[in-house]
Amino acid sequence: MLDLASVRLFILAVEFENFSRAAEAAGTVQPVVSARIKALETALGRKLLERTPRFVRPTEDGLAFLAKARALMAAHDEAMHFDDEPTLRFVIGASDHALGTGLEHVIRHVRAAIPKRSAVELRLGLSQQVRSSFDEGELDAVIIRREAGGADGEVLGLDPLGWRSLEDDIVAPDRPIPLVTLGPTCGVRSMAVRHLDAAHRPWREAFIGGSCSALVAAVRAGLGIAPMGAIASGRMSDVGARYDLPVLPPSEIVMFARAPSPAAGAAARALAAAVQSMLRGT
Repeated sequence: MLDLASVRLFILAVEFENFSRAAEAAGTVQPVVSARIKALETALGRKLLERTPRFVRPTEDGLAFLAKARALMAAHDEAMHFDDEPTLRFVIGASDHALGTGLEHVIRHVRAAIPKRSAVELRLGLSQQVRSSFDEGELDAVIIRREAGGADGEVLGLDPLGWRSLEDDIVAPDRPIPLVTLGPTCGVRSMAVRHLDAAHRPWREAFIGGSCSALVAAVRAGLGIAPMGAIASGRMSDVGARYDLPVLPPSEIVMFARAPSPAAGAAARALAAAVQSMLRGT
């Protein structure tokens, strides 16, 4: 007989490529994950995972079992449900400058931690907007950037801000810095402009986009320099030192969440673990 909790932990370990991150997503601790997967391997008579201090990867048998494990958990979740309504609707709000290009990573890992028939909704906006929506009860969890500090919420880590651009010469000598931003209402833009003004560096608006994906596209098209975090920019190069731009302080990445059910709690834990894995570069 296979232990379904162990099967789900195996799937999480493969998704996160790390026992500690899988444990965080499941609301347990790393030794429990290790022991459960070892017992699963014993039950199957197969080694499922290659383990090193740096990563966890499925073996050939592990890859073969992964498809069966996902089908097994999907069948289990289906058997537990008797109508067409989602078993869980989990609504996430996120500051685009907090996640940016990391959205796929977050969605995939949240999806792996919850029943198959769950519905996940993601709303992007500015940090202040999504925090207000959470306070009004419209969202189950939010991920925001916080520049000024605060005592509330769960701090998941620090994300360094930098001047993201190509390695090409994008700024002509004695010319204003061409900024690529989300526009005047964006807190990251406001902070970057304050630092440029304090350093007496002239700047101009080169591009205003509606999302961080648009900013990355504009930067790759050679339109200018975007003040962005490591995650939101996909870890694009920081050219600040090259152009003698002022150092930007890192921001806290903070989660606010409510868990009215065990399934919602699992989704929130997976969300936090996914963001933390990106912050750590794992």
